[in-house]
Amino acid sequence: MLSIETIAVLIIGYLIGSIPWAVIVAKRAGVDIFSVGSGNPGATNVLRTMGKPMGYLVFTLDFLKGVLAVWWFQLPLFSFSGDASLGLWGLPAAVLGHTYPLFTGFRGGKGVATAMGGLLGLMPACLLVGLFVWGLTFYLTKYVAVASIAFGLSLPVCCIVFSTGDSGGLGKTILAFVVMGWIVWRHRANLARLRAGTENRFEKKKN
Repeated sequence: MLSIETIAVLIIGYLIGSIPWAVIVAKRAGVDIFSVGSGNPGATNVLRTMGKPMGYLVFTLDFLKGVLAVWWFQLPLFSFSGDASLGLWGLPAAVLGHTYPLFTGFRGGKGVATAMGGLLGLMPACLLVGLFVWGLTFYLTKYVAVASIAFGLSLPVCCIVFSTGDSGGLGKTILAFVVMGWIVWRHRANLARLRAGTENRFEKKKN
């Protein structure tokens, strides 16, 4: 059975992930993010439709959700064991919350930025490699979806390499496969459009 601490990390992680920053930021600017662009409440759609400052702000806030979900329970304020491995539960909970947020009728984003934030706290080396893969793939293709999928695919390989001899390596490797599968699954519509030749490349917003 799951411990009380693990259950708490799962619940709090999901609630943190459920904070719909794209919706909040867009609404403050008088925009319904669900009715513009792709309709996806994520940083990419905000950047496409509202410009770089708003897009980068949403990405940063979504990224910080992942960081917080794998770290909050280590604060002295809480009487937890301080076991950092609890973050292996916090990250997927936050990604699930971002993807199916409680506060917007379970209409959420793809979860990539939140996953990246969680990986910073759990597997920083894998995050750095993944970001390099993302950047290179985006540079070559100009498809955000392809870059995000490439990022996901890089995680298990990188985790296996860097987790050799790590006592928590198995848990991290399993998590890497879970995150990879989730990212690919969440981009299934993009993959269908890529096969059909209808996926749009990223273009800079014209002011």
